[in-house]
Amino acid sequence: MQNKKLNIAFFGSSLVSAYWNGAATYYRGIVRALHDRGHQVTFYEPDAYQRQENRDIPDPEYAKVVVYPATEEAVYKALEDAASADVVVKASGVGVFDELLEAEVLKLQSQNCLVIFWDVDAPATLDRVENGPADPFRAHVPQYDLILTYGGGDPVINAYAKLGAKKCVPIYNALDTATHYPVEPEERFNCDLAFLGNRLPDREARVEQFFLDVAAKLPEQQFLIGGSGWGDKPMSANVNYIGHVYTKEHNAFNCTPKAVLNISRESMARYGFSPATRVFEAAGAGACIITDYWEGIDFFFEPETEILVAKDGAEVAEQLQNLTPERAKAIGEAAYKKVLAQHTYGHRADELEQLLLTTSRTASAPTSAEAGAVIS
Repeated sequence: MQNKKLNIAFFGSSLVSAYWNGAATYYRGIVRALHDRGHQVTFYEPDAYQRQENRDIPDPEYAKVVVYPATEEAVYKALEDAASADVVVKASGVGVFDELLEAEVLKLQSQNCLVIFWDVDAPATLDRVENGPADPFRAHVPQYDLILTYGGGDPVINAYAKLGAKKCVPIYNALDTATHYPVEPEERFNCDLAFLGNRLPDREARVEQFFLDVAAKLPEQQFLIGGSGWGDKPMSANVNYIGHVYTKEHNAFNCTPKAVLNISRESMARYGFSPATRVFEAAGAGACIITDYWEGIDFFFEPETEILVAKDGAEVAEQLQNLTPERAKAIGEAAYKKVLAQHTYGHRADELEQLLLTTSRTASAPTSAEAGAVIS
């Protein structure tokens, strides 16, 4: 495949809607950067979870989007349509017929077609497989030509190797410079500390500790929370909940507050090396970021200079109380320079392109029985 412009079929949750779909900006950044390098991407997504009714963008010029009905028949039709691709990607968390897709995309493998599993939530996938010995995905892992993840570092790579993966490579979240950049502040987002994230079981307790408890203890400061699902959550009077924030509003959301808080889901923090998309979005807007601690932060940003780190709610409060507007601005500017220099989707796509063009199918995929023997 070396030096070839690739035809890539991508099965994911949604490219055109970020509604209950945190992977949208990740997909957009990667796909746009691949298109800029001359590759053609067709993105197959199901019509599910009201995402089509809550689109952030129209069909983009950098990909062909195929929205299929959430039926088994439509899945098979999409697979048939994708059969001529050079690369077929099955992302985790499509949300509709995931097990079916995980098995059926492997039937598209040939000497001319790589089949890849792209895990956009490796901690959740690996925890599920570890706790479910009969999980059918176990048998599929050794059959994929390549496992990609959007985070996790060595802990995730080693876990996939233990499951028999031929190769596992993280393609980390990054900044899409076409969509996320500094803008003028907007009064409606004005506060001392803002947090953006959907309410999820794997995150809620940490949001309480790192954000809501801090707000309750600092009544003189103003807090802002955006994202879906928080409407019935008890909050102190100095917290303003604004609901779902559309992607086009993220820049102003990040540029306006004195500081922006990143709170990892518990599993992401446990595995480490898993910066959320919002970290790069905020850095790309020049925001001063306070993040919960996780292993690998210094692989991406220099603590205290480019990002502030807190190990618990008390440290968030301390960072916030000691943070002057001048220091916040300096930290935001330093993060902005770092992300432009090392962490754009252009950087990620260069790595991915080289990986795709140099990976070849040197042997036929093992059977399910053989795969089970590898991982037993």
